[in-house]
Amino acid sequence: MGGGREPGGSLTAAERADLLARIRDGQTFEGAAAAVGCSSKSVQRLLVRTGGVKPRIKPRARLRLSLGEREEISRGLMAAESLRMIAARLGRSASTVSRDVAANGGRRYRAWWAEERARRQAQRPKSAKLVHCRRLRQEVERRLAQRWSPQQIAARLAVDYPDDSEMRVSHETIYQSLFVQAAGRCGRS
Repeated sequence: MGGGREPGGSLTAAERADLLARIRDGQTFEGAAAAVGCSSKSVQRLLVRTGGVKPRIKPRARLRLSLGEREEISRGLMAAESLRMIAARLGRSASTVSRDVAANGGRRYRAWWAEERARRQAQRPKSAKLVHCRRLRQEVERRLAQRWSPQQIAARLAVDYPDDSEMRVSHETIYQSLFVQAAGRCGRS
């Protein structure tokens, strides 16, 4: 494509589409411009005019419920079908359907709400639990100061606070906080 265009000539629709595809695939401005036969400044102007490159839509993992499946669950619940019947019709495990229904309102389940909640929970990056929960952070820091290992802390918190999910943290999270925080203070900047 391109290559023989005169300086100052406009990009064709096909060349613009080719440039955007190349940039979306990770090529540099210079590389994409050279392949199409224009300047890297032309690429920059195109991106400004078009509002940039649309992000790639990440395909949903096969194990995740789709909006269509959630709508089918909602219809089945409205028809008073059992969760096992709904799961069998979808070709899903009954535990998958049960978990989604329980997490999203039980018998008042709504597909759009479940889908929105799943989308929000999947967003990255997630902030560390030790950043938001001061009480948990202080307890972890206290035990680290007593030279407890992250595995010991995580296990003991589950024993000390059996009914308080806010006071649970995995040893991996504690290790990650230690690596991220240069001063060794969990969750603080």
